[in-house]
Amino acid sequence: MSIPAPTPGPAIPVVERHQLQNRQGNAQSSSTQITIPQTAPAGGIQMTQPPQTAALSFYKIAPSQPITFGWNLTSLSITPTQLTVSAFCSANGNTYPVGPTDGVIAGDATQVVWDLYSYQQAHPTQPLIIASYTLQIQDAHGLTALPAPGRFAPFTGATFALYSPEPYTPLASWSCAGCSSATLNTGSSPLLISIIATFLAFVLGGWGVLRRT
Repeated sequence: MSIPAPTPGPAIPVVERHQLQNRQGNAQSSSTQITIPQTAPAGGIQMTQPPQTAALSFYKIAPSQPITFGWNLTSLSITPTQLTVSAFCSANGNTYPVGPTDGVIAGDATQVVWDLYSYQQAHPTQPLIIASYTLQIQDAHGLTALPAPGRFAPFTGATFALYSPEPYTPLASWSCAGCSSATLNTGSSPLLISIIATFLAFVLGGWGVLRRT
C-alpha cells in the first residue's frame, strides 16, 4: 500500500508592527498582517563583495583605505528593522563592530563601509590584529536564531584577513636581527682581506702557468 505524501501545512500569519507619526508628530502604532507559507525558504543574504566563491580577501589597515562589504537580501517576507554587522577574530576571541555606526545599520541595507584605520585610532584598548576574521550579520533575533520561513537567518559565511604594513626604517638604522655577532666583518678585518687577496693571486697565477704550458 502506498503512503500518500504529506501535504504542506497552513500558511503562517505574521503580524508586523510599525511605528508611524501623525501630523502632530506623536508616535502611533500600526499593524500589518503578512501571510508566510510554511514551505517558504528562510530569508538571508548572499554576499556580492567580496564574492563567496573568491579566495580569502586581504585588507590593509592604512589611512584612506576603507573596505566595503556588499550583499543581496534574499527570500525575505519580513524585512528586519535593523541589522548588526560585526567581525569575529578567533585568534583573540574578540568581536569588532563593522562600520561607522557601531555595526548597526538599516534592515534593508545592502552594504557597509568600514574604515579600518579610523577604527584602529579610536579603539586603542581593543585594536584590530593581523589575523583572519569571520563576517557576522544578524537581526534582532541574534546569531543563534534558527532559520524560519521568510525571516532573516543570521549569516557567518564570509572570511577575510587584515594586515598592517611595516613602518619605514632608514638604512642607517637597520640592523640584522638574525645575524650572529660572531660573523666576520670584512670591512674591519685586514687579515681576512689579505688572506682572500693571497688566495686569488695564487689561483690566477697558477692558471696563467697552465695556459703557457
